[in-house]
Amino acid sequence: MTGFRTLLYKELLRFWKVSFQTIAAPILTALLYLLVFSHVLESHVQVYPGVPYTAFLIPGLAMMSLLQNAFANTSSSLIQSKITGNIIFILLPPLSYAEFYWAYIIAAIVRGMAVGAGVFAVTLVTVSVPLPNPFWALAFGLVGGGILGALGLIAGIRADKFDQLAAFQNFIVMPLTFLSGVFYSIHSLPPFWQAVSHLNPIFYMIDGFRYAFFGVSDKPPLLSLAIVSGCFAALSFASLQMIRRGHKLRN
Repeated sequence: MTGFRTLLYKELLRFWKVSFQTIAAPILTALLYLLVFSHVLESHVQVYPGVPYTAFLIPGLAMMSLLQNAFANTSSSLIQSKITGNIIFILLPPLSYAEFYWAYIIAAIVRGMAVGAGVFAVTLVTVSVPLPNPFWALAFGLVGGGILGALGLIAGIRADKFDQLAAFQNFIVMPLTFLSGVFYSIHSLPPFWQAVSHLNPIFYMIDGFRYAFFGVSDKPPLLSLAIVSGCFAALSFASLQMIRRGHKLRN
């Protein structure tokens, strides 16, 4: 397991050395979202009974930041290694495919959880949000970070240059996160768009994560956890197969 520990340490150190950019900047971005949306919509939107709109926003923003940064960690690390050519130093050691995969995924989850926790802590200066069900928050945070970490692995392997990776993030990851119920409840949508939202796996991550705070959700949390766990298993299988074949890594 020495190779696994070394690669994991390298991936953790990679984002921690520039934590002002990889952790502090996303926290500031989420805080700006909160200030703008809460200022404009606080007195006009009521989502859950007895829950202020600002409080409703905080879990969604924390989870959105967690997911986006988990994706960014694996995808940016792989594309940088491929472009600079130092990917060879990761492929040459006798690492198993599972060790390669889990080192990247765990680092992505750690960065995502650090950003999500930072967003939650900083936004508490605006309104106090209880956390009566921390298990659900931890479960959805870990699985959600794993899903976007695995998706980042796939994007990093498939992309040959930074603009291809940016297209993947701008046209897939960003729309899915923004249209997942971060800023609204899907019950406010027309029936057609509610049905479309149910096809978005990130909706179940946001909805289940929010349940940990308010005890209210659009879907039962067990159902949401089962769906996102299935997505994690499918993406893990796909990324492990790509690593095993060496597609755009060895070839």
